[in-house]
Amino acid sequence: MDSFQFLMGGFAEALTWTNLFYCFIGVTFGMFIGVLPGLGPTAGTAILLPLTFSLEPISAIIMLAGIYYGSMYGGTITSVLINTPGEAASLVTCFDGHPLAKQGRAGVALGISAIGSFIGGCVAIIGLILLGPTLSKFALNFGPPEFFALVFMGMSLLIGLMGKSLIKGLIAALFGLMIAFIGIDQSTGIMRFTFGQTNLASGIDFICVAMGLYGLSELFISAEERMGKKAEQPAKIERLLPRKDEWKPTLNSIGRGSILGFLIGLIPGTNSVIPTVLSYSMEKKVAKDPSRFGKGALEGVAGPETANNAYSGGALIPLFTLGIPSSPTIAVLLGALIMHGLTPGPTLFQKEPEFVWAIIASLFIGNAILLLLNLPLANVWAKITMVPFKILFPVIMMIIIVGTYSLNNSLYDVGIMFVFGIIGYLLKKVDIPLAPIILAFVLGKILESTLIQSLTIFNGNILGFFTRPISGTILTISIIAIIITALPVFKRKNIVKEDVEM
Repeated sequence: MDSFQFLMGGFAEALTWTNLFYCFIGVTFGMFIGVLPGLGPTAGTAILLPLTFSLEPISAIIMLAGIYYGSMYGGTITSVLINTPGEAASLVTCFDGHPLAKQGRAGVALGISAIGSFIGGCVAIIGLILLGPTLSKFALNFGPPEFFALVFMGMSLLIGLMGKSLIKGLIAALFGLMIAFIGIDQSTGIMRFTFGQTNLASGIDFICVAMGLYGLSELFISAEERMGKKAEQPAKIERLLPRKDEWKPTLNSIGRGSILGFLIGLIPGTNSVIPTVLSYSMEKKVAKDPSRFGKGALEGVAGPETANNAYSGGALIPLFTLGIPSSPTIAVLLGALIMHGLTPGPTLFQKEPEFVWAIIASLFIGNAILLLLNLPLANVWAKITMVPFKILFPVIMMIIIVGTYSLNNSLYDVGIMFVFGIIGYLLKKVDIPLAPIILAFVLGKILESTLIQSLTIFNGNILGFFTRPISGTILTISIIAIIITALPVFKRKNIVKEDVEM
């Protein structure tokens, strides 16, 4: 009953004209970012974060959340119409979305994506309402060992799940940890890895890293691939709803995608690609005729797109209740919360209930706006894909530079951002994933502080973690996950070694 009353209070706050305006602006910006191939939600949220500095915390996070799930759907449009994913999670949509467009059913693919995204988002928000307060109360019993175990689990999962290679994922995560440790040591007060630069004493600003690695590097890649190329004419959009006989299997796919995406969103260290790939695989396995997939199966669009948005809502639960980001975009939102004077974690629901429930209510409103923006205006969004990149490039570059400078009114921050932009560009060229860098950078600081606190509690005995039921269980699961992930790598090495010896 308390949750219902808080939710009604949240709607009262979210439905004010000011917050409605910022919700609409966020969703619209997010759609625009998603439609532009290559940028995606992480880059879009990082680039537009400086626009929220002068806003009230509730309005700022409502706007950023709108950018987040708006861009998640925006990538669907380019995937279906021109076979170019706006962001990584929309890649799976190309498999069946574009074949549907070639069959003259682009509108149906986009329509069912919008409906599935709305349902998946609502299911995730309901899950957030039901689980959020309970989990936050449970997390109040957590001490440093339990938080260390959770963060360690997130670190172990992100290494194996992000990127095609375990070694490359490990390199990325270690690089993220390395830059996280720049600055003053928390336990000794000694300067680390600053090379005499006083500007590095307080560490590297997370927003500079995020805008460089994601915003600037994506812009460089897009410039390399798209500059001088003529935009492809998108497919024509006509009917938006499926045939009568297609509703039942499609709604079943939406139901499965909602649950799958929500559950994966709860796991630290994942990203939005994982639920879409798993959803597509699941739909293919349960289908009566799997051969239809890849040729225009509507379930191949409905399931992954629903899982995509359900993941977005589910990923907010560990952020609000534990203060642990589940994905790179959620890590940007974590940075935004801290910048606006809020501390995500077990006490957030108790200390800032007006803020939390206003954000939750705004998610319902944002999803409804998203549905209204997409179904009748699909042709309008399709035309944005025709904007020449030579026009977009200087505009986006200016936003990135001005946004970075406005963090501290410092050209030093702009320089750091450019350094990480070049690093991100080079890492992408050698196929090293960026997501583990961002997550390790954020989680690394939490990992270090909780490890030091825990070892103080255990008098330096590392086995003390296994004397506590929760931390011991989580660490055991994490170690098993690492072994399972690493085994195939060692097996391949042994096979190669045997072949060489023969």
